[in-house]
Amino acid sequence: MESNKKRDSKVTEIQKIVAKELKKKEEEIILEIPKDILLGDYAFPCFLLAKEKRQSPILIAKELAENLQKKNKYNDVEKIVATGPYVNFFINKKNLAAEILIEIAEKKEKYGSGTKKKERVMVEFSQANTHKAFHVGHVRGTSVGESLARIFAFLGYKTIRANYQGDTGAHVAKWLWCYLKYHKDDKYDKHTRAEWMAQVYVDAVKRLEENEKLNLGSKEINRKLEAREDSELMKLWQKTRSWSLEEFESVYKDLNTFFDHYFFESEAEELARDIVDRMVEKGIAEIDDGAAIIRLDKHNTDKKNDLGVFVLLRSDRTALYSSKDLALAELKFNKYKIDKSIYVVGAAQTHHLKQVFKTLEIIGFKQAKLCQHVAFAEVRLPTGKMSSRTGDNILYKDMKQMVFDYTREETIKRHAEWKKEKVESAVNAISIAAIKFDMLSRDNNKPIVFDIKRACDFEGETGPYIQYTNARINSIVRKYHESNKESANKENKLILNISADINFSVLGEKEQKLVALMSNFSKTVQETADNLKTILLTRYVLDLCQEFNVYYHATPVLKAENHEITRARILLVYAVGIIIKNCLNLLGIDAPEEM
Repeated sequence: MESNKKRDSKVTEIQKIVAKELKKKEEEIILEIPKDILLGDYAFPCFLLAKEKRQSPILIAKELAENLQKKNKYNDVEKIVATGPYVNFFINKKNLAAEILIEIAEKKEKYGSGTKKKERVMVEFSQANTHKAFHVGHVRGTSVGESLARIFAFLGYKTIRANYQGDTGAHVAKWLWCYLKYHKDDKYDKHTRAEWMAQVYVDAVKRLEENEKLNLGSKEINRKLEAREDSELMKLWQKTRSWSLEEFESVYKDLNTFFDHYFFESEAEELARDIVDRMVEKGIAEIDDGAAIIRLDKHNTDKKNDLGVFVLLRSDRTALYSSKDLALAELKFNKYKIDKSIYVVGAAQTHHLKQVFKTLEIIGFKQAKLCQHVAFAEVRLPTGKMSSRTGDNILYKDMKQMVFDYTREETIKRHAEWKKEKVESAVNAISIAAIKFDMLSRDNNKPIVFDIKRACDFEGETGPYIQYTNARINSIVRKYHESNKESANKENKLILNISADINFSVLGEKEQKLVALMSNFSKTVQETADNLKTILLTRYVLDLCQEFNVYYHATPVLKAENHEITRARILLVYAVGIIIKNCLNLLGIDAPEEM
């Protein structure tokens, strides 16, 4: 990433002058970035020198800063001052503005992207089960996974998007059992099919919980499914399975999500049994009351994290999630030769995945250490926890309709003159942004209480607010082009021969604050990937938008004192817009031209 390289070169130069003054090696000089940009661009903490020099770190910082400032011959360092126990370095903002703004304007959507890497990363996410509802809770995992996949691809990794869907197992058997016994004659159409399928599953759970004897029928269907021995049952399974998958694809289209590969539980069953049989043969697993298990406590040295007994196969040899996840890991690494597998899976499965990864390690799966779980907490209604078992949830289709209705009303209020097609296009982009940003802008570990009005607030910390800021920037730049003959015929005239056309010295402290924020874009994207937390990127783009809006309300751009200042400020505004669009793209959110 070019912008990172430029910042790294500045860090190196500062390390050199500090190391020379202290008579130390460059690698011993560790710099920090102050949280408040008014304190400088880089800071050298003097705490570690206190013991060596037997002085207060505040006095050391004061003396070091004075000496360095006297000897400062580095063009890009504007000043060096002491603040408490820190020596703070201020970069020449005019030079920085020229470098950053020119690079952003020239590279546009590629600004901050990484060079091509050899490592292959698989991001597995969404994992909606067939024969169940795709509800608002699934949107969180889908949004996080899609964003992480985009970020890794942006950084130069060969990225494979994978979806592991539960198309067999106890839940499917319950649905088929209930359908055959109670719902064969139900009336529904294609538009209401998803809701109907969800209701059948809820009914199945309720009936089976009320009468345990009925479970025998459900278990028998599960056995027949895995054995593939009942042709009529298989036809019904394939038909109803296709209904769910068709519904899921329409949701993924809405959410700007796609997958390179779909793994299915039905494809993992045979391999799962084979893996478990090998484990039993080697004495790693054992048969207990007919079921295959592995006692992970025997292999786990971490007594604080007891993984207990992991059941792999039922007594009738039907596979459980446990053994199928072992098979999935083998399928992933063998098929795609990946270097890293990221599982974006709900926090409720944390213990399960720890058991999976530990079992992979025990059986000698060399890539076990390359598997990583990105856990996310549940999504709740204002009334409480959602559950597909009880039906106490919001189906995605219902949530989408509610959000669409709300944003349509707000859009028409603002643009009564817009034609219906234009309104609907904006409503679609704004609604999906509201939903996805609400999922991405929270700490993964914290539950979300989904509130439509909050998520759709055009003035809150929301997706629509980010989009609205970008639309405002588009309007400013468009008006500039329309009012200037020199750029009327060529929209990109603004960024041609920039070094000769723009006088960066007219950009003051307010503009420099925006430039400093923009210069942190690449670093923030990398930190988001390193920590696997989309909240870092959403917080960054919110800060940038808020700072821009403060700047725009206080500073004339199109009506600046003279044309020279206008051109410099327009370039700044244009660059902010590019960074916002890049952030939205990495979050999987559209950036409408108008709102």
